[in-house]
Amino acid sequence: MKFKTAVQQQTYEKIQPWLAESYPNLHIPPYELPIFVVPMGSATAMVEVSPLGEDEALILVWAYVVTGADLRPDLLRFLLQKNYELQFGVFSIDEDGDIRIHASLIGSTCDKKELLTSLSAVLETADLYDDDIVKTWGGKRALDRMLEK
Repeated sequence: MKFKTAVQQQTYEKIQPWLAESYPNLHIPPYELPIFVVPMGSATAMVEVSPLGEDEALILVWAYVVTGADLRPDLLRFLLQKNYELQFGVFSIDEDGDIRIHASLIGSTCDKKELLTSLSAVLETADLYDDDIVKTWGGKRALDRMLEK
């Protein structure tokens, strides 16, 4: 595993046992990025540890919700309205036009409950909304895209 800062490594090592204990199906990819993969239902979340300057780390919890949806104004309004309603996490659209849900946490102050609550919220939200978005605006759920490969 390659880390850019000591704080990034410390944060990764702090959260690894929390995730392993709470998610027995946790996957740590074989490449050298500090990331964990957590599947649940039709959703798969990533927990990524990134440096935030030299003295802090950022824990990014995110999941693809739908890829290839028709990004019409009514879908964008739907996502913005859901952002207003959600307690944890927000919807976004990445540079490829894929819909994601994500939350960010400060590594040094993050505790187990905060991480697991955020991860659970991201997974549950992706799993809850992916079918409805595909049904109305097209595209593929993250699970469907993975099964094609």
